[in-house]
Amino acid sequence: MELLTTISGWLWNPLAYVALGIGVFFTLLTKGVQFRRLPDMIRQLRSGKSGDSGLSSFQTLALTLSSRVGVGSIAGVATAVATGGPGAVFWMAVTGLVGSTCAYAEAVLAQVYKRRIQGEDRGGMPYYIRYGLRAPKVAATMAMLGIMVYGFVLPGIQVNNIASSTELAFGIQPWVTGLIITAMLGFVIVGGTRRIVNVAQAVVPVMALGYVLTCLVILGMNAGQVPHAVTVIVTSAMGTDQVFGGMVGYAVAWGVRRAVFASSTGLGEGTFASAAAQTSHPGKQGIVQAFSIYIDVLMICSLTGLTIVVTGAYNVKDPSGGYLVEHVPGVVAGPNFMQEAIDTGLPGWGSAFVAIAVLLFAFTTQVFYFYAATTNVMFLFGERGNRFLEGALRLGALGISFVGAVVSADTMWAAGDIVLAFIGWLNMSCVLLLTPVVRKVIRDYDRQRREGIDPVFAPEQLGISNAEYWVKQKAHTSVPVRHAT
Repeated sequence: MELLTTISGWLWNPLAYVALGIGVFFTLLTKGVQFRRLPDMIRQLRSGKSGDSGLSSFQTLALTLSSRVGVGSIAGVATAVATGGPGAVFWMAVTGLVGSTCAYAEAVLAQVYKRRIQGEDRGGMPYYIRYGLRAPKVAATMAMLGIMVYGFVLPGIQVNNIASSTELAFGIQPWVTGLIITAMLGFVIVGGTRRIVNVAQAVVPVMALGYVLTCLVILGMNAGQVPHAVTVIVTSAMGTDQVFGGMVGYAVAWGVRRAVFASSTGLGEGTFASAAAQTSHPGKQGIVQAFSIYIDVLMICSLTGLTIVVTGAYNVKDPSGGYLVEHVPGVVAGPNFMQEAIDTGLPGWGSAFVAIAVLLFAFTTQVFYFYAATTNVMFLFGERGNRFLEGALRLGALGISFVGAVVSADTMWAAGDIVLAFIGWLNMSCVLLLTPVVRKVIRDYDRQRREGIDPVFAPEQLGISNAEYWVKQKAHTSVPVRHAT
């Protein structure tokens, strides 16, 4: 465990700052697309439609949020506060604001280089590395990492948190929870992509709304403490708080780290759902993905952090050993912080509510992980597929659903951090190398919007090659080509 934690620190300490820097870079490159195109975000969600091979913008948003709004939105925020102090909440919000442009860039690239495979629109990190950077070996490595991570590692983190919260709330043994979750997951993944999407678009809006309303109720009951809590969060983030001022470096590192983990900004998870959207221009899906970061980090994660700090339901570790503050002695950082927070205003309700919220958040994330893993399999084997690997993937996804429930939570988090760091370093490097493509797409989108045109993508007119899907689509639909200026 100590070795895993050390390796994780080596990889993530610099990566956290790199992710923040990339977000700032794309914010400048796109001239703040996450701010100036906010009306377009809402418009696209309302107008997008699905088809036989692709999904609507709302469906891809739900599918993406099923990944982004996972245990990181609850447990991840709690561990950030426990290790980085209340100031970590501030840096999570900052990362969400600027990091949303990284999600924009990833989504644009996923759309540009997607392919139609086995009758479905598929794409993501390996696709834009292969067809955009023309680096097939790197793309194959990314796909194999994706199969391992999304199929056999990350789902264990989700079910581990489900088991932990249900044991505290209802006294259910972890192995029993593991069996139940495994059976539920098996039912969903056997139904294929459509069942996965249907589960996401039905569950995600309900769970997000219910969670937000509960947080607002607790904050309303503690309205008098909110200004003080905000002050503590900001001063801790700036290094001026009397108690937490000395750990500002930890606040930045853990705030950014957990924001990246919770939202997958720069980690490429959202690219798999982004590629499935049926749209006329990659820029449209880019702004939808930027909006998903708003929902996850700026709304759900920030509300979680503020609720925990307002109610005082947290402990903060002293970097030199022991605790700087220990408001809830014996309570382990994770979902339990939020359970204690809700119990301060609604006694007896916190444990059950958070257990249900974690169940819904984590289960939909597990479902998405299977979708992402199968997309990586499709990349490697295309139309012919590979029944052996597809079968092994199903067995692996179900196996980790049980194993993850009974192993150490610290071990699962450390292992997950390490594999995500590898993917993050590789993906962020590739996205940066593809910056010229992102720049061409945003300029083309902005030009057409200024001219009052519903943006339509013509890659060959922008000097973008290997965008096979769009060339075939134009030929099939006879869409008129609009020249870029």
